[in-house]
Amino acid sequence: MPPRSDSRALLALPTTYAKELLGPLLSASTKLDIAKSALFYYLLVIYTRKAYWHLRARGVLASVKDVYVLVSQFVVRLVLRLPSMQQKVSTEMSKARLDIENKLVPKGPNVTRHLTLPEEGKPLEWIIAEMEKMDVELNGQKGIWNEGKLSGAVYHGGEDLQKIITTAYDRYCVSNPLHPDVFPAVRKMEAEIVAMVLKIYNAPASGVGVVTSGGTESIIMALKTYRDWARKTKGITEPEMIVPASAHAAFDKGAAYFNIKVHTIPVDRFTRKVDLKHVKRAINPNTILLVGSAINYPDGAEDDISGLSALADKYGLGLHVDCCLGSFIIAFLEPAGLANGDAKGKYKLSPFDFRLKGVTSISCDTHKYGFAPKGTSVIMYRTPELRRFQYYVNPGWTGGLYASPGLSGSRPGALIAGTWAVMQHIGYQELYVLGDPPASVVAFASKHPKVDALEVGDGMSRRGWHLAGVNQPPAVHIAVTRLTVPAVDAFIADLKDAVQEAKLAPSGKGTMVALYGLGESSAVGPEMVSEIATAFLDTLYKA
Repeated sequence: MPPRSDSRALLALPTTYAKELLGPLLSASTKLDIAKSALFYYLLVIYTRKAYWHLRARGVLASVKDVYVLVSQFVVRLVLRLPSMQQKVSTEMSKARLDIENKLVPKGPNVTRHLTLPEEGKPLEWIIAEMEKMDVELNGQKGIWNEGKLSGAVYHGGEDLQKIITTAYDRYCVSNPLHPDVFPAVRKMEAEIVAMVLKIYNAPASGVGVVTSGGTESIIMALKTYRDWARKTKGITEPEMIVPASAHAAFDKGAAYFNIKVHTIPVDRFTRKVDLKHVKRAINPNTILLVGSAINYPDGAEDDISGLSALADKYGLGLHVDCCLGSFIIAFLEPAGLANGDAKGKYKLSPFDFRLKGVTSISCDTHKYGFAPKGTSVIMYRTPELRRFQYYVNPGWTGGLYASPGLSGSRPGALIAGTWAVMQHIGYQELYVLGDPPASVVAFASKHPKVDALEVGDGMSRRGWHLAGVNQPPAVHIAVTRLTVPAVDAFIADLKDAVQEAKLAPSGKGTMVALYGLGESSAVGPEMVSEIATAFLDTLYKA
């Protein structure tokens, strides 16, 4: 029997070999644990920082409300999965879809549907006759847009301007700015439109721009520009932007397209301007853009662009001013001597254009109060370096070099020609102001406990007016146009009658009451409204 010391030596020998063999594996396992821990703490820091930024931007109460809404939506969705509830919701949605269809799609034995190409081509006389027939197929009415009862929608400069537009359109109907060498006049006209609008908005000598298809494209192109600018110059890969609650929905649309997080900041309930202190709290290292409106769509108010400009300049951010609706009204209030408002200083216009150092881009719709043909707007930038981030260039395409300034490749040069022609015809001195400064938009809510503003809006609809319902608070707005002016007395008289009717005999069944009431009815109300809106879009393409 070996001595005890020898036994210990024999036992220690395999242990030593085991350590030598397994040591590298044990070391790798430890390293893996360290790597896992490091990744965990890294993600913890990242998401904690994001949560902190979000909490700063939204505030404690708003964040609690967000959580409440999410929980409520989850609970309501569970309830809606019950067969009885599914059947009820499906029935109501079917009724809503049918109601939309009945309002938009002509029906009956006298309605002709052109779903296939005709065997033989039709002459011009037949085409015009068929268009006249389609004009009255839906409700037997024709040309209701020129009665002055529309809120915005149609910005008509009169028969003379209409003739000028159609003449220019006819001359350049086949033109395409994608081929400037083939259509040099259209290229020149687009450049001159941009130059004229830049001057109206007091751009510096470095100012540049692009003609787009409308305000939405102008805004979306600006978002694309700032996203790419921030990625290139600041290395920001998770961009965020700060917009007033009253900003146009196109900002949310563009953010959804380009994966930009939106911080929506509330507006003051009385001034309707965005809360600058709240805007400042929302700024963080991922912020690329601030937004202000001059004027906004819901109630025609102007944000404090000077205050936003100071913040943008201080933090090195972009500032986009949405003047799509204000367009050629707000830009001419100061030259017309109306920027100071009334004797009490009410309706005073604040600075909003490129004279403010922090303003880096502005969108202006020429097809609104510029009376240009529908489908034209201008997006302006302070510098050509910034505009280059809007461009798309692909040198490696098998079809050759491809480059375009905006979303579209081919564009209707005829619309550019019509816009240029209108601007040349009106000139500078003949422009005039509509509505009460600084806005051409007037929104009215209700202080009376028994009067629902949306009920009033439905009452105006029954009287032939086409107004727009808005939210937060529930209200109705009218965008005053040239066609509205002759109908002002009729509008006031009908509005008085509609208010009285809403007070004494509210129906509770009108489109505004039903739609906007549904939106505020529960946590999933907005989803129900989205379903109805989707049905509306589907119906637009029903032949």
